[in-house]
Amino acid sequence: MNTRLSDCIALDFRAVHNYVKEEKYNEYWFRGGRGSTKSSFISIECILELIKDPEANVVVFRRYENEIRDSVFGQLIWAINKLGVGDSFKIQVAPFKLTYLPTGQVIVFKGADNPLKIKSINLGRGYIKIAWFEEVDQYGSMLEIRNVIQSLFRGTVKKQIAMFSYNPPKSARSWVNAETRVEKSGRFVHFSDYRTVPPEWLGSTFLNNAEHLKATNFEAYRHEYLGEEVGTGLEVFTNVTVRPIPDSELQDYDNLFQGLDFGFTIDPLCFGQMHYNANERKLYMLFEITGVELKNRVFVDMLTEDHKSRLTIADKANPKDIVEFREDYGLNIIGADKPPGSREYGTKWLQDLNEIIIDPERCPLAAKEFINYALAVNRDGIVIAKFPDKDDHSIDMARYAMSLQIVQARVEKRKGKYKANPIPILNRWSKR
Repeated sequence: MNTRLSDCIALDFRAVHNYVKEEKYNEYWFRGGRGSTKSSFISIECILELIKDPEANVVVFRRYENEIRDSVFGQLIWAINKLGVGDSFKIQVAPFKLTYLPTGQVIVFKGADNPLKIKSINLGRGYIKIAWFEEVDQYGSMLEIRNVIQSLFRGTVKKQIAMFSYNPPKSARSWVNAETRVEKSGRFVHFSDYRTVPPEWLGSTFLNNAEHLKATNFEAYRHEYLGEEVGTGLEVFTNVTVRPIPDSELQDYDNLFQGLDFGFTIDPLCFGQMHYNANERKLYMLFEITGVELKNRVFVDMLTEDHKSRLTIADKANPKDIVEFREDYGLNIIGADKPPGSREYGTKWLQDLNEIIIDPERCPLAAKEFINYALAVNRDGIVIAKFPDKDDHSIDMARYAMSLQIVQARVEKRKGKYKANPIPILNRWSKR
């Protein structure tokens, strides 16, 4: 390996490299914006530590298994080639694994959405030296992370290291932003952005895009490129409470509703179940299934029989999927009507609830999106009143799930014109 470290690691990470080398900390948090090279740095460190210690192995996590191929797996292959040790590694895709040929050490990749697979990790030899959690803000809570780490870090007296990388969510209320402000022995938090990275590493297109956003939308630039928490008071849902909902509490929730927002390549599919307390006007988010490139058959296999038999209201814009789910897979599913203004009215209905309670472990995407969903401002700093149509998959899902209640609320405002009775509406939709 003749590659110079200065060609692989940006200046802002040199001190952290020494900390890892000296085993100074056992927990590293890397927060930064686009182009900060935090993931590149971690991938380089994983390879260096594996080569240095003949007993060391690495486990790399994404929240969802179907996100591994195009992110951390490719990133580790990049690091291997960057260090000039490509001939020393065997690349395996099914399952994802990188094997260091001289010793048999491995780098394995896991989705944290399957706890059974985490417990069944087979290294062959040695111990887990590094556990890397990429895009850690996608997880529901620190408790979820601790449960994974407790399954991995045991049975050895050697130093074991957890590394976390993420782009900070906008809101300071996000659990991951709050977690990095907690003082903890053995923890090191690193902040970085693209401005300390050699320009030639990023390229002119990246830099031009950054400068353009800086000039046209400075708040978005601060968040996306500088990795800053930019909660501005424009958050749409100030009625959100993020807290665990214990199993003992679930048995009290029987007024259940289910929604489905379709997605595949870029936008995730999002299915959710919730309980609505109409008297107190409180919505409890209890369960979700989400993921990109999630095929219909795979999604259905993740559902329980109760999920399949209970009515699910989905986005009407995908009629073929609705028919397939109903006729081929036996789901009780209908499409939600989407008259003009329904998106704005439905969002306001959610906004006006007394409280939306979200369990961050059961519903990590909902916890992230509801907390961070905020109005945008134009280049002159004027608030754009229209609700943004991005990062709102769980919000759309909730709107579809609660469609009948939303329609009823709208009808009740026109009592002189319509009868406030959602049952005929349900019967009409069910025939679709």
